[in-house]
Amino acid sequence: MNFTPYVTGSASASKPYEDFYDSPVYDMRDMDEDGAPDNPGAILYQVPTRTGQKDNYNVSVGFSATWSTPLDKKLQAQCKEAAAANIAMMQQTTANKRLDFEIARLKNCGTLMKQGIRFHPKSPMYKVCADVVVNNIPGHEHPHVHAIPSVSTPREVSEQQDSSDAEKFFAPIEIQPYSPSP
Repeated sequence: MNFTPYVTGSASASKPYEDFYDSPVYDMRDMDEDGAPDNPGAILYQVPTRTGQKDNYNVSVGFSATWSTPLDKKLQAQCKEAAAANIAMMQQTTANKRLDFEIARLKNCGTLMKQGIRFHPKSPMYKVCADVVVNNIPGHEHPHVHAIPSVSTPREVSEQQDSSDAEKFFAPIEIQPYSPSP
C-alpha cells in the first residue's frame, strides 16, 4: 500500500500587464470618388481597445493511493528468509568481532600486568583492564597454598585412632604450669 499526498500549483502572467491599448483609426475617406483614399495611412484618432489579458493561477490538492499484491507468494517468503539470514549473519559477524576484541584486550592487559604495567586507579583508562585477572604472575603459584605447620600438644597420640577411641581424643588437655627459665 502506498499513500502519497500532493499539492501542486501554477501561475501564468504576461508582463508588462496592459488592460487597454490604443488602436489607430485610419483615414479611409475618398472625397473625389476615384476609388482610392485621399490620405492613405493617415490616422484620424486612437480608440482604446481592451486587451483581455488576464493572470491565471491554479492550485491542486489531493492524494494518490496505490495498492499492489505479489502474484508469487513463494518469492516473497524467500525474500523474507534471505533478509532474516542476512540479519543473522551480520549479528554473528558482530559477535565474532566483539569476541576478537575482548580476547585481544584480555591478552594485552594480561601481558602488561605480568610485566607490572598498569593504569593508575584514578586514570579514566583504568577501567579498560579492571576486569582482567592474571593468575600466573612470576613468583606466585596458583592455586596459592601455604603449608600450615602442625601444633604439637603436650600429649601426643602415637597410635592411629579410630571412632572407638573418641573419648580418648576428646579428653581434657593437661596444662603444665609455667616456669620461667633461670
